[in-house]
Amino acid sequence: MHYQPPLHWPALLGFLAARAIAGVEKVEAGAYVRSFVLGDQQGVVRVCQARGHRLKVTVQGVPTQALAGVLARVRRVFDLDADLPRIEQQLRTDALMARLIDTRPGLRVPRGWDAFEQSMRTVLGQQISVAGAITLAGRLVAGYGQALAAPLQVASGLTHVFPVAQAIVDTDLSGLGMPRSRASTLSTLARALLHDPQLLRPERDLEAWVQRLCRLRGIGPWSAHYLALRQMGAADALPLGDVALVKALRLLEGPEAQLAQRAQAWSPWRAYAAQHLWASLS
Repeated sequence: MHYQPPLHWPALLGFLAARAIAGVEKVEAGAYVRSFVLGDQQGVVRVCQARGHRLKVTVQGVPTQALAGVLARVRRVFDLDADLPRIEQQLRTDALMARLIDTRPGLRVPRGWDAFEQSMRTVLGQQISVAGAITLAGRLVAGYGQALAAPLQVASGLTHVFPVAQAIVDTDLSGLGMPRSRASTLSTLARALLHDPQLLRPERDLEAWVQRLCRLRGIGPWSAHYLALRQMGAADALPLGDVALVKALRLLEGPEAQLAQRAQAWSPWRAYAAQHLWASLS
């Protein structure tokens, strides 16, 4: 699978490794491996670097005619169609971004595998560390995810596919170890996506998209912007209330630095600026 360079593979793989949900995905030997469902077929995909400006993608469990859809999904998850030379050229007009790009040239903005999974990840990550959110996601998978077919388990070392919305929409998830309000938000969002599968469809008007999401109980500006960044692929999305982003900026520019003010210089590529700030903490 070809991509336009540059691509910072170590940072991309590190991001995925830190957020890998037990049983569903893993990073090993320089590759990202995950289970998925396509239609009524379970599958496993493995992605690693190849020679030249290419990634090697290995897919198991789905018929040949389904491969194009899987490969399109991989391109989306790995942000392979981004025009990084253009994005980095514009961000380099800001001194801080120029420094961060020199450190990690070709940094991409990874996106979610599908709308439902990414929405659940986002809610689980509200006001909690990445490690804490992934622990909760692992419990969600173990309790409500479908077991991966035995041959795929043996081949991949994975055990489950991520739950579907129907499995949790009317379930009390507070027993997983989260506040009842957050468990309720998971159910609310699952129900909304079942009612409108296009709820998280991309739109040109980012603010209108954010306002629409914020009408859902339990979804505020942070969650909506994070979903816009990870699911919609909005290049200018920026969750201003993100504690890690504020921390990263102040470590780099001092305790008085204001994220909202500084971010004005990064538009229309604030999502990529955010990814650089997050990466600077690792």
